[in-house]
Amino acid sequence: MFPGFRTTVIDTGEVPIHAAIGGNGPPVLLLHGYPQTAMMWHRVAPVLAERFTVVAPDLRGYGRSGKPQGDPSHVTYAKRTMAADQVAVMRALGFERFRLVGHDRGARVAHRLTLDHADAVERLALLDILPTLYVFETINQAVATAYYHWFFLIQPNGLPEHLISLDPEAYLRRKLGSWGSGAGIFDDAAVADYLAHFRDPAAIHATCEDYRAGATIDLDHDRADRAAGRKVICPLLALWGRRSVAGMEPDVAAVWQQVATDVRGYAVDSGHFLAEEQPRETLANLLPFLLEA
Repeated sequence: MFPGFRTTVIDTGEVPIHAAIGGNGPPVLLLHGYPQTAMMWHRVAPVLAERFTVVAPDLRGYGRSGKPQGDPSHVTYAKRTMAADQVAVMRALGFERFRLVGHDRGARVAHRLTLDHADAVERLALLDILPTLYVFETINQAVATAYYHWFFLIQPNGLPEHLISLDPEAYLRRKLGSWGSGAGIFDDAAVADYLAHFRDPAAIHATCEDYRAGATIDLDHDRADRAAGRKVICPLLALWGRRSVAGMEPDVAAVWQQVATDVRGYAVDSGHFLAEEQPRETLANLLPFLLEA
């Protein structure tokens, strides 16, 4: 589904990260979301590869990448840790600076990566998220209902792991059919890839740990940035689906302007899964932004 791409596994020193790589030109790093793998980029990565060298890894804990056991501090799946994985991947491939695109959880990793490694990121595109700290501090009943998994997955003592493992396929398909995107938008081969890896108990645990970190240590890091006045300084493109949960926010771009200095934003006629539901419109916004000098 990634014609002309090769795959590799890069040992970051902590975990092996599996990545698909293709194309020629300036490097672009694509980070996927929950509960998916890098396969979610299959409708946009080949087009980007006509202009760029595209790197599409599976995040730590997801897909074919390493899935270490979580720890009580949740540092193992902190976005700071996951971002460091991706910087190591790009450096191993010879890229000290790159453009960065993230969706969902991958966008949260991308946001943290850009704050922690500002010199590495030339341009940042975030698909269908609002800042994690903003979501937790402003959440209302409608958003909490749509994002119930934010509070389910963080429960301790293996509770969500146990319940999901009873029928991981039903759970994954329910997630894919949520947040304004119907289940019918997905390619069968892509869903098969998501499911093949999500069935792994280690992946179920790791992805819960991703969310546990998001509700604990990630917020500590975000609050420290806010207290220090630290913001994203590279150009930032925010894209969101008109029918997504993020699209419920009256002014998504204005929210990002609170934490970044150079923001533009556009709504896409989509639910949450922009790159799969509306790849052409997503690319129509992404390409000009990524091509800017």
